[in-house]
Amino acid sequence: MREIVLDTETTGLDPREGHRLVELAAVELRGRMPTGATLHLHFNPGRPMPPEAERVHGLSDAFLADKPPFAACADEILAFLGDSPIVAHNARFDWQFLNAELVAAGRPPIPEERLVDTLDLARARLPGAKHSLDALCQRFGIDLSRRVKHGAMIDTELLARVYVELTGGRQMGFDLEPGLLEAAVAPPPGPARTWPVRHFEVPEAERLRHRAFVAQMANPLWAALEAAPAAVDGREGVS
Repeated sequence: MREIVLDTETTGLDPREGHRLVELAAVELRGRMPTGATLHLHFNPGRPMPPEAERVHGLSDAFLADKPPFAACADEILAFLGDSPIVAHNARFDWQFLNAELVAAGRPPIPEERLVDTLDLARARLPGAKHSLDALCQRFGIDLSRRVKHGAMIDTELLARVYVELTGGRQMGFDLEPGLLEAAVAPPPGPARTWPVRHFEVPEAERLRHRAFVAQMANPLWAALEAAPAAVDGREGVS
């Protein structure tokens, strides 16, 4: 199944107050495994960046000045998202901003039913624990050393790993379609193969060194095997 892990950065907390998206990142998963397909965009919000928001994500007015407006990228974003489920942490925050931008650009909004909220998953699986992205990364042993500031791309990559852990761990990436595993381990058609017994000559000097070594041990297993070599898987002459 194809899923998109997504994160955004904004100028503030509420699009109804005129705040805008300034960054969007998305990572494609198939079968809970990253495919390598990503989308990473910055937007000129057409309004000043509040200092408190810049302190969070580090995106300044100067950096965003030559970036395109969201409307210029809307079709590219919708094409990447397709009709896949959208995985995000506190997903409704990103969803409300994304839909506000899409509607302003004359594009259809994304239905809420497509959201998969990792915050809800974490609360259900880990009641009483801390559920921030940092806390979940620490819980699952995911390296946070690159996360100096909030950034949509690094947060999306980290969230993709957290999502895999929240939904069953790394084994999820090895899920096979029904019947595929059985086919992989089933014996090939036709008569069973047999292999001839192979005999190996051991030089007498090697036998003597081995016996001297075994003689120094208390109740060595090798002594019993050497006395009855035929008992070892029915093979004779093997030491």
